Amino acid sequence: MILLGNHASPFTRKVRVLSAELGVDPQIEFQDPGALSPLIPNDVLVAAHPLGKMPILQLGDGTSLHDSRVICEYLNAEADGDLFPEEPAFRWQALSLQALADGLMDAAVATRYELSFREADATRSRWIERQVGRIQNAVSHMNGIAVAFAHRLTIGEISAACALGYLDFRFAEISWRAENPELAGWFETFAKRPSMTSTPPNPNQKKRG
Repeated sequence: MILLGNHASPFTRKVRVLSAELGVDPQIEFQDPGALSPLIPNDVLVAAHPLGKMPILQLGDGTSLHDSRVICEYLNAEADGDLFPEEPAFRWQALSLQALADGLMDAAVATRYELSFREADATRSRWIERQVGRIQNAVSHMNGIAVAFAHRLTIGEISAACALGYLDFRFAEISWRAENPELAGWFETFAKRPSMTSTPPNPNQKKRG
């Protein structure tokens, strides 16, 4: 299998962390296309995914899976893993946390693109404020339920960790730890897992573990 994704993408990192937790990462060849612009279509990506978005998992039979949620669930099923719980109470909790974390990632990535590719004006400023508000609300909600994170590792906790890692990487000015101590404490421990230390968003960052 080949995983097409960007090192810096929290969605790509989510797939890589999950594959490491499942122990299937040796079966996956990771390929980072390098510098890409959201303003210019990439023919290689479009050929694999009509929307030209990563991550994309190319299977041995030539088919491709796209969207981190689909890829993660596929890998979990193939590995007979338990990161997508079957019990309803745990399953819906895990999927809801994944959806919240994905929403945080969407807001953060969109803000990153806005800051990088669009000139400043009043509309842009209000739009960014809206996205940052969503990020802060998501983090605050996670802080309120973080006490339950340590009970069981699921796709929800993996997604949350990758979202927070992206905030640290791209938005150091958002000091989310100060007002969210429960979440900060959980993330400090989770960030030391081998699956996290082996998948830094900066490929030049020294790996630990």
